[in-house]
This record gives sequence, structure tokens and C-alpha cells, in this order.
Amino acid sequence: MNDTTIRLDGLDRVLTIEIARVTERAAVAAAMLRGRGDEKAADQAAVDAMRSELNCLDIDGRIVIGEGERDAAPMLFIGEEVGTRRGVKVDIALDPLEGTTICAKNLPNSLSVIAVAARGSLLNAPDVYMEKIAIGPGYPDGTVQLGRPAEANVAALAKAKGVPVGEITVCILDRPRHARLIEEVRATGAAIRLIGDGDVAGVIHVTDPEETGIDLYIGTGGAPEGVLAAAALLCTGGQMQGRLQLNTHEKRARAEKMGITDPTRIYTLDDMARGDVIFAATGVTDGNMLDGVRFYRDRIETHTVVMRSVSRTVREIRAKHFDRTKLGL
Repeated sequence: MNDTTIRLDGLDRVLTIEIARVTERAAVAAAMLRGRGDEKAADQAAVDAMRSELNCLDIDGRIVIGEGERDAAPMLFIGEEVGTRRGVKVDIALDPLEGTTICAKNLPNSLSVIAVAARGSLLNAPDVYMEKIAIGPGYPDGTVQLGRPAEANVAALAKAKGVPVGEITVCILDRPRHARLIEEVRATGAAIRLIGDGDVAGVIHVTDPEETGIDLYIGTGGAPEGVLAAAALLCTGGQMQGRLQLNTHEKRARAEKMGITDPTRIYTLDDMARGDVIFAATGVTDGNMLDGVRFYRDRIETHTVVMRSVSRTVREIRAKHFDRTKLGL
């Protein structure tokens, strides 16, 4: 774990395309139910499609971030083994449908997301809340930090970017628990982009502020989503810190079973994702970075981003699928 150049030995560049197929298939399955108001059905469709495609890959995969911590089939649970078992051993973090409510209401920024990494390279986080802060690439280390007041972080980022505070935009989940945080950020003069759901997308948006208009992500969301977002940040550059919210005995006990002994630890980006990581996301609904699935009489179109940390490459794939059977339809 001390080697930051841990590589996916045995996996070649073809895997980036194979991983894209995994999120494409899950996104299409979920998109067929978007706007129908049934979160569970959309999530289950994405799970089934993603599992089916994963099991076609020549990998020996183990899910470390999934739909739950227990063997709660038919969901993709933590500890589940996927792939043909004939290939390299990898850890997988995934969210077949990031933003189930978004999809059910056909609102922006619902995604299908996955990260694949060398065994032992992803934080095995329990399904609890995580306090997070994240910015994109190009800033000095420590520009923003958990534990500082929001005012200090916004001011530090504005100084590092060389702009007035009023030109900084902060992304925050629109939740009652963030009411005070929202007030504190607004008091600085910075703008706020409130999102109703989609924690992974919210963090990823800071990787390209010129396109998304978001400079800083602050707030408390899911820990599994934090690890997935960290994988994307590792591929593009950026900074992130996270602190698990282990505020009950039951949560601390679950964390200890995963090897987490310090409930107050602040995790850096490298603590959450390191080494050779491949990340992919396909849009289910239209969003700031990705278009949603499009259905036509003769084809289905998808928009996917695929990133790899060791090569620092970000590829956009706009695919036209003329054979629906390849998508399990």
C-alpha cells in the first residue's frame, strides 16, 4: 500500500473500453425507467445489467464499494466476487445508479459509475456518511482542509485561483443538515450550486470548473460515493479529504470489521484511492458533464467518460448502439 505506483498488471488498454461497456449497459437499463417514479425498479435494473456485464470480463474482481455491506442479493454487495475469475485480481467500487431519485424524477446528473483498481488500492469504507471537501487540479497542497471554517476554505481557494471570492461557486447537497453550512458559504459572497442528489457527480464537477462552473465541493454525503469520487479525482488531479461519521457504537463496530480503527481520521485522496485506477461513468440523465441516454427507433446513444490514473487520460465516448441485444435488451 505504500507504493503509489501500484499497477493493474495484466490489464491492457482494452479494459478501458470494457469498463465503458459496463456502465453503458447499466445506464441504458436505468434510463428505460427514468421519470417513472420508481426508484427501486430503476436501481434494480441497473444492478442486474451491471452484474451481467461485469461477469463477462476476464478479471478476478472483488467488490469493496457496492450496494450494501451484507450478502443482500440480488444487489451488488460488498465482498461479492465478479468476473470470469480467470484474470488479474482487482478491487471494484461501483454505483450502478448514482442518483436513484434523480433518475425516478428525470432530473439532471444521474450516472452509472464504476472504478477498478489493483487489489488493496481502494478504501474499504462502510456504508455511512462521510464529511467531504474537494477541489480540482492546479492548486497547492492543503489549499482547502476539513476542520477549517467554510469562510477560510472559500477565501483560500479564491486566493489560490487569483479571483475574488464572489467568483467562487460551491457545490453542496441540498439537505437540512447543511442549512448552517449554506448560510456560512453565502455569507462569504460565494455562489452556491445546490444539488438534490448525486454525490459522486457533485465531487467530480470540481475536476473541470471551466465546463461545470463548480470550484469547490463541501458537505456530508455517502462514504461509498466518496471513494468513487476520489477515484475520479485521482485520474484527473485534484485534492480531497474525507472523514467518516462514525457517531454510534454500531457504526464504529461495522467500521472496525473493515479494518478502520480510528473513527476521527481524516482521509486524503491517496488514502481513498491510489495507484493504477480506471474510472468510468455513463450519463443516465442529462447533466453538467455527461448527456443522458438517448433512445431512437434504430439505435441507442450513450455518453461516457473513462479515466485512468497512471496515464492521466480522460476519454469521452459517444456510442451508438444499433444492436440492442448487446445491451441485454
